[in-house]
Amino acid sequence: MELHIRQAGPSDAEALTEIAHAAKRHWRYPEEWIVLWREALTFTPDFIAQHPVYIAYEGGNRAGCYALSFEGSIAILEHLWVRPEWIGRGVGRHLFAHATGIAATYGATEVRIDSDPNAEAFYRRMGAQRIGEVPASIEGIPRVLPRLALVLSPA
Repeated sequence: MELHIRQAGPSDAEALTEIAHAAKRHWRYPEEWIVLWREALTFTPDFIAQHPVYIAYEGGNRAGCYALSFEGSIAILEHLWVRPEWIGRGVGRHLFAHATGIAATYGATEVRIDSDPNAEAFYRRMGAQRIGEVPASIEGIPRVLPRLALVLSPA
C-alpha cells in the first residue's frame, strides 16, 4: 500500500463528511443515531480552514482522514475516520502516527481522544492509555466514551 496524506482544504468538506458517516456506520449503529450525530460527523469548510485536517489517499482513492484541535499543549483528536473498506489495512495506524507528528510540531505534549467504544482497542494498540470516561447517552440509553491520552515524546 502506498498511502499519501495531505492537508485538507475547505473544498474537501463534503468528502470528509462522507468518510466520517461511512466509518461510523461500519459499527452498525442504528440509522437514527447516525442522524442524531450528523453535526458531530460533519466537516465544515470553516472547521477545515481553522484546524489541522488531513486526508489519506491510496491509488487516488480517499481512504481516511483526521482533524486536530488544541487546548494549550494538549492536542485533541477531533476526528479519525477510515473508510470501512480500508479498515485493517494500516490506514488508521498511518493517520494516527501522522496526527501525533503534526500535534508535536504544534508544541503539543499530549494527544487526547474521546473514542468511540469500538475504537478504544485501536488507540490502546497505538500507545494511548485510558484516563477516564465521558458521558454520551443517546435517546435515553446510557453510554460512555472512553477518554484516552497519549503522551508525546519530546522532539
